[in-house]
Amino acid sequence: MILAGIYEYAVAVSNVPSRIFIARLLGLDVFDPVGDRLGRLRDVVVLNRDAKRKHLQPLVVGIVVEVLGKKPVFVPMTRVNSMDATQVIVTGLVNLRRFEQRGAEALVIGELFDRKVHFKDNSGEATIEDCAMEQTKNGDWKITELFVRRAGTTGRFVRRKNEALVVDWEDVVYGTAMDPQGASHFLATHEDTQPADLADALHDLNDKRMLEVAEELRDERLADVLQELPEEDQVRILSSLDIRRAADILEEMEPDDAADLLNMFTDNQREALLERMEPDDAEDVRRLLEYEEGTAGSLMTPVPIILPPEATVAEALAHIRQEEIPPAVAAAVFVCRPPLEAPTGRYIGMVHMQELLRLAPPEPVGNIIDRSIEPIPDVASLEDVSRVLATYDLTIIPVTNEHDRLVGAVTIDDVLDALLPEDWRTNDDGTPVRKVGRKFE
Repeated sequence: MILAGIYEYAVAVSNVPSRIFIARLLGLDVFDPVGDRLGRLRDVVVLNRDAKRKHLQPLVVGIVVEVLGKKPVFVPMTRVNSMDATQVIVTGLVNLRRFEQRGAEALVIGELFDRKVHFKDNSGEATIEDCAMEQTKNGDWKITELFVRRAGTTGRFVRRKNEALVVDWEDVVYGTAMDPQGASHFLATHEDTQPADLADALHDLNDKRMLEVAEELRDERLADVLQELPEEDQVRILSSLDIRRAADILEEMEPDDAADLLNMFTDNQREALLERMEPDDAEDVRRLLEYEEGTAGSLMTPVPIILPPEATVAEALAHIRQEEIPPAVAAAVFVCRPPLEAPTGRYIGMVHMQELLRLAPPEPVGNIIDRSIEPIPDVASLEDVSRVLATYDLTIIPVTNEHDRLVGAVTIDDVLDALLPEDWRTNDDGTPVRKVGRKFE
């Protein structure tokens, strides 16, 4: 039965925890009974008990909690003691193995939200924006109602577009898991999320859902997220895009990250993408692709901050303050003779950001050069680069070619990405279980 819109929805959300709308749980802190924080609730896991009988209400089997290290773990509903608008309290032993979906399991926020459904009374279709779960007399939790937004009208029914309704689970017809699914709710939920955290959320989705979300991300946002994803996810997403948009995404990425990604494609695919990029962006990436993997040249960013010796402290700080400059790159400026685009004229030296902050704005940067830091050759090994950075406590080091011309700079994050294992973003620490308290007396 169709209920009465937004007002009914608001009333339902405010009811006692025997009936809970799941969107209100997203991001809540999860605690043990003694008040220690376990993590943050990221999703709810349901079980479609009989795929052929879609009128059956899905059984809620547990929640997904993001624990320390941004790792998702599964907590069964039998371990959930209480839920309200401010917190979730669990008890007993919680397995800290990384959560992986099994069989007929589905993620409510990841797979049901933004899905289209059709009303059984032939009055049109709608998009799921929230789901309500209720506890039955035997203690089980089931998905019983949906908060949906109507997409349009059909037949003899006159309905307003975008009308919001609360409907029973049995009152709508659901498509298959392979049907297209929107991503507006997912993106709204993660609007202020850091790229690395959004990358973690994407990685935890199934392949179909990950590609759907990626398709709707803005180019700049998707480029930032791609740089934080494992290699196989990067390739899968970029390969799924129209070649013109894929080239646009590569232009938005840092040149060294774009080069690393292109190295995972065939020669023909790589060249096709480079030809569709803007010439200047493609040239930066091509220069990096010429270097042997594991060398300073293959790791570096080809566009550090480069200034002539007569530039002032004020000019240097203005470059550092640019929003698009990554923090590691902003740690220093490099002083060279013209031309100032890599490969530059003769490399002179570097000026640290701290030194710039100490001096008067009119001071020429040529007067405050640190000549004690020798640049590293573009053919230097990863071990040599990391040794220099560690020895001199640097976050960025200049890279020159055989003619003493600056060709780029290696930052500490470039080195860490190369030194850490390939699966470091998703690596399981192997911790079996953690005791989070006793049941309430």
